[in-house]
Amino acid sequence: MTRTDGVHPEWERESALDREALGYDAPPEELIARGWAALPESYRIPESAPTLDEARAYCQQLAESHYENFHVASWFLPKDLRPHFHAIYAYCRISDDLGDEVGDPNVAMALLELWGRELDACYEGNARHPVFVALAETISECGIPKEPFADLLTAFRQDQTVTRYQTMEDVLDYCRYSANPVGRLVLYACGEASDDEAEERFRLSDATCSALQLANFWQDVRSDYARGRIYLPQKDMAFFHVSDQTIAEGIATEAFRGLLHCEVEYTRGLFEEGLPLIRMVRRDLAVDLDLFSRGGLEILRAIEQQSYDVLSSRPFISKSAKAKLGLGAVAAKLLPFLRLGRRGRRAEQAD
Repeated sequence: MTRTDGVHPEWERESALDREALGYDAPPEELIARGWAALPESYRIPESAPTLDEARAYCQQLAESHYENFHVASWFLPKDLRPHFHAIYAYCRISDDLGDEVGDPNVAMALLELWGRELDACYEGNARHPVFVALAETISECGIPKEPFADLLTAFRQDQTVTRYQTMEDVLDYCRYSANPVGRLVLYACGEASDDEAEERFRLSDATCSALQLANFWQDVRSDYARGRIYLPQKDMAFFHVSDQTIAEGIATEAFRGLLHCEVEYTRGLFEEGLPLIRMVRRDLAVDLDLFSRGGLEILRAIEQQSYDVLSSRPFISKSAKAKLGLGAVAAKLLPFLRLGRRGRRAEQAD
């Protein structure tokens, strides 16, 4: 019988081996129980799988209650795609929380291992958790391979053991697992990953997603440090004579501001590299991509407006800037003669 802690009975027989292989300080089932206790009860794996309608309602509620921009972004998508985006978001949200919200790397690793087995079960036709019941339908309808889902778990596991990155290439390798899979999942869900241009779309999407991840890193230097992590490349820090102590003291020295200026300019280049993707996808998706790319660029602008001091206060996008972004997206959605609309209408007529 399946238990509400999510541990299959046969997995218990593997506990000693798992504990040794994964470096656990307690049996996996004990760590898993501690992890569920630290998370919302709704995250737990139920004794029996819900119906598809119940699973989709679960994912929609999770997405729309946890992510302030989801209502705006999903409004521009056709209704038939929204359940897929709810399911993908719910998977990403819970996966992230399993890694970041339990306060113990060993507990996080045990939960992520369990979640990975649930992903395997989903692809084998044995989904139990509402997220995977909903995802199974999305995977089937959209032809999504397991790799991007599994890559996200690789990033969340890496977060438990890696807290510093030597070079920007190392940071971007992390983004390959933490951010780029999300963009690829979006392309699969929107039917933009199966023609001759798919690889080029993937490349441009990767640039945009990595840029968004970097922008968030530069925005959250202080809070990431509080979690024991620094995503600023160590080589760049050494070049600008910035140390961990600089971040710990929360004082944005001239050297620190120079470092952030360098990283912001590099990130802006990545955003610019990814912008052509907007002209290669359906208009509904193009509006969302345009919105998020401009939102990422606004984060960089907010950092600049604080003279690159992200230590004394976290940069944020002003309400007026958010309103401008939202109005621009609405205009592109409703007025087909605008730039995005023109391309979208021609594409739709060609179809």
